[in-house]
Amino acid sequence: MNERMIQITQGDMEKLRRLIEAPRNTRTLDQDNLAMLAQELERAEIVPPANISMDAVTMHSRVLVRDLNSGIESSYTPVFPQDADIAQSKISILVPIATVLLGYRGGDEIEWPTPGGRRRLKIVKVLYQPEAAGDEPEHSVALYRQSRELDELTNPQEKGAYGRELPGEALMSTSAEGEMT
Repeated sequence: MNERMIQITQGDMEKLRRLIEAPRNTRTLDQDNLAMLAQELERAEIVPPANISMDAVTMHSRVLVRDLNSGIESSYTPVFPQDADIAQSKISILVPIATVLLGYRGGDEIEWPTPGGRRRLKIVKVLYQPEAAGDEPEHSVALYRQSRELDELTNPQEKGAYGRELPGEALMSTSAEGEMT
């Protein structure tokens, strides 16, 4: 496997840890793949979704890779096992290629052993990343909070009615008569 530090979002790490720790009757192959995933996560830097590099491979990222042995390019999307759909190139994180992609960035080269010999890939480009697109709920919340904090620093009078933001307050406005709309 590769020894370079990788980045994993806080949310992905929590979900992946639950996947690894879930009690289940698994096949030997799945147990091996879970162990491989656990090993990869041990060397990960955990970052808030808003701070993840825009070209880092996260769960549900669509990634264009080039096989350095054959030159063939393919795209993959690492997903949780229940979301795997090979027809849509959505591959389970328990498949070694998805495991090794997680946390790497565009331009990185990855190498790992397979039964057929060592496999080498280059991440050509991260075509889609949910955090960069704002499609992850945690990421959207983080951006919303950051923008509100910036607004409060630059316009203190714009705080909520009680000097702090109340849940849902940003989505409500007050009519001229003082009624919430």
